[in-house]
Amino acid sequence: MNYLSTRGHADRKRFCEILLEGLAPDGGLYLPETYPQVDTATLAKWRTLPYAELAFEILSLYIDDIPAADLKAICAKTYTAEVFGTDEIVPLRELEDGVYLEALSNGPTLAFKDMAMQLLGNLFEYELARRGAELNILGATSGDTGSAAEYAMRGKKGVRVFMTSPDGRMSPFQQAQMFSLQDANIHNIAITGVFDDCQDIVKAVSNDLAFKRKYRIGTVNSINWARLLAQVVYYFAGYFQATASNDKPVSFTVPSGNFGNVCAGHVARMMGLPIQTLVVATNENDVLDEFFRTGVYRVRAAVDTHETSSPSMDISKASNFERFVFDLVGRDPAKLRQLFVDDLGLTGCFDLSADPAFKQAAERFGFRSGRSTHDDRLAMIRDTEKRFATLIDPHTADGLKAAREQLTPGVPMVVLETALPIKFAATVVEALGEEPARPKKFEGIEALPKRVVQLPADAEAVKAYIAQHCD
Repeated sequence: MNYLSTRGHADRKRFCEILLEGLAPDGGLYLPETYPQVDTATLAKWRTLPYAELAFEILSLYIDDIPAADLKAICAKTYTAEVFGTDEIVPLRELEDGVYLEALSNGPTLAFKDMAMQLLGNLFEYELARRGAELNILGATSGDTGSAAEYAMRGKKGVRVFMTSPDGRMSPFQQAQMFSLQDANIHNIAITGVFDDCQDIVKAVSNDLAFKRKYRIGTVNSINWARLLAQVVYYFAGYFQATASNDKPVSFTVPSGNFGNVCAGHVARMMGLPIQTLVVATNENDVLDEFFRTGVYRVRAAVDTHETSSPSMDISKASNFERFVFDLVGRDPAKLRQLFVDDLGLTGCFDLSADPAFKQAAERFGFRSGRSTHDDRLAMIRDTEKRFATLIDPHTADGLKAAREQLTPGVPMVVLETALPIKFAATVVEALGEEPARPKKFEGIEALPKRVVQLPADAEAVKAYIAQHCD
C-alpha cells in the first residue's frame, strides 16, 4: 500500500514513513493511492469479530510494512476492556426508534479521541524502537486531542509531546486533564489565540522541512493518517451492532469541527461499508455546514470564531476537509492546489457552488449537514435525560439535533458520542441544574498543580521552545 499527497508531490510512501511524518513535504495530506474494497463476504466474516480483531483486519488492508503478528499484538494491546471499560469497546444503545448512540468515550480521557490515540501511542513506540529513533510530537487541540495524546504518550520511550491549545478556551476539566500531567516528556503550550492559530502553527512548523528534520517533528492531530485510519474501525463496529445483516444501510451523524472524525466515515463508505448518509453536525462555527448547504467554503478569522458551549468544535478551518475535497474533485491535485493554496490562501474561501462536483457531495458521497445553537444544546441535553435517562455532553447534543433532522424511515441513524458530560460540566449544570457524574480517578483534578507555558500565536516562538527542550 502506497500513500500520495493531496497536493501532488511525486513521492509515494509506505505507512510507517507517514506515521512519523505527518504532513507531506508539499503541505498536502496523505491518502492511500486507492481505498481497499470490502465485499459482502468479508463483511459477513468480520461481523462477529471482537473489536481488536476487527481493528487488525481493517488496519491490515492499509499497513503492509509491519509484520502481521506484530500488528495483531499492537491491536490486542490497545483495545482491551481494562482500557475502554467494556468488551464491546464501543457499545451501541438505541435511544428511540431508529436512533442510536455509539459510545466512544470510555477511554482514559473520556473522549472519542482515545479510540485512535491509544493505538497511535503504541504504533509510535513500536516503530521508534524498531528504528532506534526519537520523535518530537507537535500537536494542536481544541480540547480532547491534547489530553488523549498526552495520556497515550506519557512515559513512552523515545517520544516527547509539545501540545498547543488556545489559552482559556477549553473547559476547566479539559485544561486540568492536560496541565496537571507532570511527566517530563509532556509539554503544554497555551497559545494566545484560538484553535485555528494553534493549527496554523503546527502546519507552519511542519512545513519548515529543515526544522522538521533536525528536530524529528511528528504529529498526532488527525492530519496524521494513522489516527484517522484507527477511527475507521468504529464505523464498521457501529454498523455491525446496528444491523442484523449486511444488506441494510445505516447513516451516521458526527459532531465535527476539524472534519477528521467524519472523514473516517467517508473512508469507511469508500471502502464499501453500506453507509447511506454522513451527517456533519456543527455548532455556531458552521463553516462546514455552510459548504454542504451552499458549496462555498469560507474560513473565518479568529475574531469571527465564536466561543461556544461545545468548544471542541470551535474551529473555522477544518484541516481534514482537504482529504474529502481531493476525492470530491476526482483526485486532481492541480484542482486541489487551486482551491486550498491559491483560492483559500489568497481570499480565505473557495466556491464550488457552480461546479458539478458539488452535487456529488450529497449524491455520490452521501453528505448532509446541520447546525446547532447554545439553546439547542441545552434543549437536547434536557430532552435526552428526561425521555431516555441518558446524560449527553454538548457536542453529542449537536449531533442528536442534526440526526433528527436527517432521519430516513427504515434506516438506522447512529450518532457518534464524543465525550462524557463531566468534561463540560458547566453546560450540563445550566441545562439540568446538577453536576454530571465524575469518575473517581478525576476527583479534584482542577485543584492539582499545573504545568503549562504561555506563548504568542507565533510559529517561531514555538520552534524556539521546542529547540530549547530538545537540546
